[in-house]
Amino acid sequence: MNILFMGPPGAGKGTQAAVIVKEFGIPHISTGDAFRLAIKQGTPIGLQAKSYMDQGLLVPDDVTIGIVEERLQQPDCQQGFLLDGFPRTLSQAEALEGILARHNTSLHHVINLNVDRSLLMARLTGRRICTVCGASYHLIFNPPAQPGICDLDGGALYQRPDDNEESVGKRLDEYDNKTAPLLHFYENKGLLRQVNGEDEIESVSAEIVSLLRG
Repeated sequence: MNILFMGPPGAGKGTQAAVIVKEFGIPHISTGDAFRLAIKQGTPIGLQAKSYMDQGLLVPDDVTIGIVEERLQQPDCQQGFLLDGFPRTLSQAEALEGILARHNTSLHHVINLNVDRSLLMARLTGRRICTVCGASYHLIFNPPAQPGICDLDGGALYQRPDDNEESVGKRLDEYDNKTAPLLHFYENKGLLRQVNGEDEIESVSAEIVSLLRG
């Protein structure tokens, strides 16, 4: 079974991916993991990607697409896979269609996790980190016993710069502008399955499993 997870930052894709991977015995493939594997294995396209990354440059689309294709040819993907974080744009989605067609397969399900923007902001801006031990808290979901103080060592808690409202807002805007149009692309292909990502984690998992088994 070939699955694609979609949804904005903070929608819970990683949490749900762990459940689906265990349930169906397929690998969870994120672009970050695919890059790291290609670089670790020293493949030509992995080294090409590394050269861009070492210079602090964005990896071009054609290299990213090549790394994803290389990853999907690994033996553990023969019974299916769960893609997360790719494709991000319409051109990447079309490239993925070509990759799968070359290997005589296709996507079977595209799961989109719907979460209201205000809740996404709360999820993404609520994280706090201990300055001493690095322990992670969340103001809503995992608050410290005393506000602003680590339970473990009494260290002060801080908010990472990329977790502030301005940074999170930019990430959500980028998703809306670049990735959300893919929903129409997959809806027109009859692959899109909409899931309410605001429910309890267990409820969301159960709904996704039911959709995939149905």
